[in-house]
Amino acid sequence: MSSRDLHRYSRQVRFPQIGETGQSKIRAASVCILGCGALGSFQAEALARAGIGKLVLIDRDYVDFTNLQRQWLYDEADAERETPKAIAAAQRLARINGDVIVTPHVADLTPSNAEELTETCDLILDGTDNFESRYLLNDLAVKKNRPWIYGAAIGSYGLVMPVVPGHGPCFACVYPDPPEGIQPTCDVNGIIAPATASVAALQTAMALRLLVGWPDFRCQIQQLDLWQATSRHTDAGEPDPACLVCARRHFRYLEGQKRVPVSLCGRNAVQLHETARPLDLEELASRLTPLGEVRVNEFALRLALPKYDLTVFPDGRAIIKGTTDIAVARSVYARILGA
Repeated sequence: MSSRDLHRYSRQVRFPQIGETGQSKIRAASVCILGCGALGSFQAEALARAGIGKLVLIDRDYVDFTNLQRQWLYDEADAERETPKAIAAAQRLARINGDVIVTPHVADLTPSNAEELTETCDLILDGTDNFESRYLLNDLAVKKNRPWIYGAAIGSYGLVMPVVPGHGPCFACVYPDPPEGIQPTCDVNGIIAPATASVAALQTAMALRLLVGWPDFRCQIQQLDLWQATSRHTDAGEPDPACLVCARRHFRYLEGQKRVPVSLCGRNAVQLHETARPLDLEELASRLTPLGEVRVNEFALRLALPKYDLTVFPDGRAIIKGTTDIAVARSVYARILGA
């Protein structure tokens, strides 16, 4: 480490569990953050300030005013411009620590791109808001023998669990199937910033501990309620010998050919990624101008209709805002862009 680095990270180096050796390992590491919302934006800033070597940011969404209550790195100008979160985060991180190599991807993690986007990463942090992405991430991590750290928050409640292949159960061992029925969302149930910040802080601390190689790492499920000021942890147990993923090596999410639509938390919106096709956004903008207000840049096209807003990405993916009904979203997409 250079004298400049020793000075910049001196307070962290003085923490005996990290020290100069651990700081060098952090500087040499590459971490992927999947989802740059409330959890991921905190994780990214904390790791950049800690001196991580490389960050790979993957996010499919853009900054909205409803994000500013709990999502770090973004400001009102980002929301006004509807900047893609991965891009806005990368721009802000460059001002926080110019030594960190940040690679942003305005993309959805899918079976077709998951391995390529995360190829260089030593560890993956979960900042997603749906179980489908987490099962895909778990498949990827187990297949590549790469640790990842699950995190979730709703209301004032949060939960964190590390998954370290070969050193405890995988996500599918603990949660063999997605939960049934309607699940709570921040749009309906609300969420407070201290909950997301606490979950993300625990995830980041676990990441640093894994990166420096701290011994006796146990897979525990951490649960906390920030409003009630309570917390508890339980041992995640042993790997399930019948687990489809880590025992039988059956990666059904990673091997899937397409994904289902996803209602976006807190956005009154549906993401559609069923029609993968390259789009010329400039050409599309000229064609859609008669329908409503169109804004376009290299990352996305935005079309404002009387009842709905469409954000279309170069790969054919779209976010339809104004409904949480998947059938309605599909109908709007087909009417504007074709089936």
